[in-house]
Amino acid sequence: MRSLSGSCDGEKKPPVISVVGNSGVGKTTFLEKLVAELKARGYRVACIKHDCHNFDMDRPGKDTWRLTQAGSDIVMISAPDKLALIERAARERSLADLVAFVDDRVDVVLTEGYRSAAALKIEVSRREMGPKLTSRLDDLLAVVSDQPFELAVPQFGLDGTAEVADLLEQRFRLTASRRRRAVAGKDR
Repeated sequence: MRSLSGSCDGEKKPPVISVVGNSGVGKTTFLEKLVAELKARGYRVACIKHDCHNFDMDRPGKDTWRLTQAGSDIVMISAPDKLALIERAARERSLADLVAFVDDRVDVVLTEGYRSAAALKIEVSRREMGPKLTSRLDDLLAVVSDQPFELAVPQFGLDGTAEVADLLEQRFRLTASRRRRAVAGKDR
């Protein structure tokens, strides 16, 4: 498997890890806790959520919605503490395209979904959803579950976010200079 994680032209790129699993197993809940754990350790984190249901972030009547409805191809809204971009897309962007938007500003990229993307997977599974995993064994970095699996990959309980963060630090050597600057208060 070709992984999105690694380096290109000698420049270190952040690892990209997809949190996957069946609908309703708690992927978003686990991801929320993992993001909070990584932030507490001083890392800059990007999250990319895959949606196959034609989402709509804008609200009818708001200025950005009105500009989109008028036909603008790209609408951006900026405030002192956040930025959003809404772009009409002729095709779905690949995960690699989306990672390229942020890879120079973060230490790690976490995704929810992207089962078929070239990224390592952390699969979230619950006993009540059955014993079958959705990931190929070659792609599997770890399993987070309330049931054991006979697999040669690290396995953690549903509340094992600190241990998963430890695994990410060890596996990807997450001690980038960005983290040291952020801890020292020198990052943007």
